[in-house]
This record gives sequence, C-alpha cells and structure tokens, in this order.
Amino acid sequence: MYAVSSSVQRRLGTADATVLGLAAMLGTGVFAVWAPAAAAAGPFLLFAVLLAGIVAACNAASTADLAVAHPESGGGYVYGRERLAPGAGRLAGVAFLVGKTSSAAAAAGVFGAYVLPSSPLPAVVLVIVAVTVLNATGVRWTARGAYALVGGTLAVLVVVVVIGLVGPEPMPVGTLASPDAEAVPTPGSGVVGVLTAAGLVFFAFAGYARIATLGEEVRDPRRTIRRAIGLALGITLMTYLLVAAALMVGLGTDRLATEAAPLVAVVDAGETSALGVLVRAGAAVAAGSALLSVLVGVSRTALAMARRGELPRGLAAISARGTPTRADIAGGLVTIGIAVLAGPIAAIALSACSVLVYYAVINLAALRMAPAERSWPRWTSALGLVLCLGLAALLPTRQVVVTAVALAVAWTLCTLIGRGRAPARDDGAAG
Repeated sequence: MYAVSSSVQRRLGTADATVLGLAAMLGTGVFAVWAPAAAAAGPFLLFAVLLAGIVAACNAASTADLAVAHPESGGGYVYGRERLAPGAGRLAGVAFLVGKTSSAAAAAGVFGAYVLPSSPLPAVVLVIVAVTVLNATGVRWTARGAYALVGGTLAVLVVVVVIGLVGPEPMPVGTLASPDAEAVPTPGSGVVGVLTAAGLVFFAFAGYARIATLGEEVRDPRRTIRRAIGLALGITLMTYLLVAAALMVGLGTDRLATEAAPLVAVVDAGETSALGVLVRAGAAVAAGSALLSVLVGVSRTALAMARRGELPRGLAAISARGTPTRADIAGGLVTIGIAVLAGPIAAIALSACSVLVYYAVINLAALRMAPAERSWPRWTSALGLVLCLGLAALLPTRQVVVTAVALAVAWTLCTLIGRGRAPARDDGAAG
C-alpha cells in the first residue's frame, strides 16, 4: 500500500497554493472570532484587525524567505531545526500541531453549531472524518475543492458586508447572547484591550502557514510560495476589515461582543432574515474549507517530525497516492478529541497562543538568515518576534497557561521519542 519513496509530488501552482491559504484564513475565524475580540477591544476593533494584519505580514515575510530556502514539508519545524537548534524546531513543530489541531477543532465546532445546533457533536465528528478522508486522497483534490469553498465563503461575506453597512440602526444589546460567554474576555481598556483582541484576531490570519508547509508539493517554490503568501494575506486583510466594519455598523460594538453568531445577527438586524439561511450555510462551507487546508498542514508537519524520529516513524509513511495517510488519520483523531473536550471560543484562544509561539520561532530563525537569502528587511523579523511574544502573553490567562502546559508536555514527549529513535531518524520509509 505504501510507496518506497518518501517524497511528496510537486503538483501545486501559485493559484492552488493561494486558494489553499485563503481556505485556511477565510474559515472559522471570520464567523467565530468577532465576539471575544469586540469584548476585548471595544470600539477600537478595527485597530486590532490592522495590528493583527501587521503581525501576520511580518510573519509572512519571514515565512516566505525561509520557505524558499527550505522547500520541504514541515514549515517552522524545519526552519527552527536548520537555523537555530533541534529543540527550537521541536518547539515550533509541537506549537504548530497544538495550534492547528485546536484551530481545526474550532472549525468543526462552528460547523456543528450551524448545521445541527440542537446536537452539534455528531456533525462535528462526521465533518472531521469526511475531511480526513478527502485529505488522504491527495492535495490536488483538496485544492480543487477549496476553489469552490473559498468562492462560496466570499459570496456570503459580500452579502454580510453590504447588509451591515447599509442596513438600519444597530439593535439593542441582549439578544442571542453567546453560549460561550464565560470564555469571552472581559472588556479591555485602551492599548491592552486592543492587543488582546489583536492576538485573538490573529487566529484568523494564520492560514498562510498552510502554504509554507507545502514546500515539497508546489512547483517552483521560490516564485510560488512568495506570491501565494502575499496574495492570500492581502485578500484576507481587506476582507476582515470590511467584515469588522460591517458588524460594528450593523450591530454596534456592545451587541457584537455578546453575539454567538454575529454574521447571522447582522443579517437579521437588516430585516433580511431570509438570508440567514445563506449565512449559516456559508459558515458550514467556511468551516469545511478551513478543515480541508488546516488538517493537511498538520499532517505535513507530523510527516516532517516523523522523518526525523521525533514522532513515531510510522507517521512518515507515504501512500501509493503520494500522501502521508497515517499522519492524516492521526491528525483527524486528535482533532476529534479536542473538539469534544473544548468549545470553539476556548479552542480559538488556545490556537492563537500556540500559533503565535510558532511564529516567534520562525521570526527568530529568519533573523539568522544571510542578507543574500532575504527578500524582506531584517527588521520585519525582529518586529514580528516582539509582537508575537507580546500578543501571546496578553491573551486570556487561562488559555496562556493551558498552552504553556500543552507545549511543555508535547515538547518533552517528542524529545523522548527522538532520543529513542535517534539512530534511524533520517529513515523516511514506513515503520
């Protein structure tokens, strides 16, 4: 069943990689992140979105340069190992796995809440299983599906933006309070509130990491990765600014901070409740889109770590279809576990904190690059490093503590596995 080769086929072009990045970014976050972010930033929500975009741009610059220098699957795990130390790469790897499986769990939670609100868990498990099967069949199929998913999501967001900006005055606070209200941050004050909100909104920008993990699967990595990251990030930033503005105008900041489904609420407030069905369908489409791309990134990072013996070597097996099927299945199972144990809001905060740590390692690795290897100024990596650490520290305390414990445990386990398998760590075949 499994091929001898440990290489993944190079089948993706710039458009494919860009759409896969958009599928990860225009997914769960745009439907789920606004209530906790608005609670933290208040009327300064747009500043938080801009700051999150700046952090993402700095991180994208570092990621693009490193991805060109190291065109293989694994992203920050590979960059940290090659540019810093094995332990730093291991930290990036476990941060990515924890962050992205949490992100996938949040996406599945949104899907379940919109598709089967009375009993979401069966829908959550079903969509994770379905997406895992899709990913195991090959990246090209996933990319083709992402085109339709991204197009549908953008169409829904256009409807929300138009209704929010031209609809009636905001409705009073108190309707449709969030069932996860206990997980929503208390309103921040000034700069601290904006920074906390920016850390949460950053969760929605982090999909360009999906592009970097495709280093072995894109044609002409130097051209493709840089263009795809820039295009995906620019489209996402403009979309999020428009959506945030529409929600603030259509609902008002106070009500936005209490809404479980703000995009549906703004449509209802605009006296176009019939379109609420479209928005709910769009949320389900976006959640599926995010799962399609995020779980592929999880399996590719697991593949890179398994090749080096820091995860069980069986996860490095490449199927006859050219995909790491065992890593795909393992990622799906872990995602189901997180989705069952945590709600979407808590999963978002856990993901944001973990992914900010991941990008802190990437920026630190980028600072070690020679000038000839860089396309972007060195200060962008330094700024990205400082902002990532700062925003991570200012996220809700509970999620920061949970993230620290999860990363410490995972890092230790990977270290022990790596020591036990060190003699065969370069073996890419199935174990």
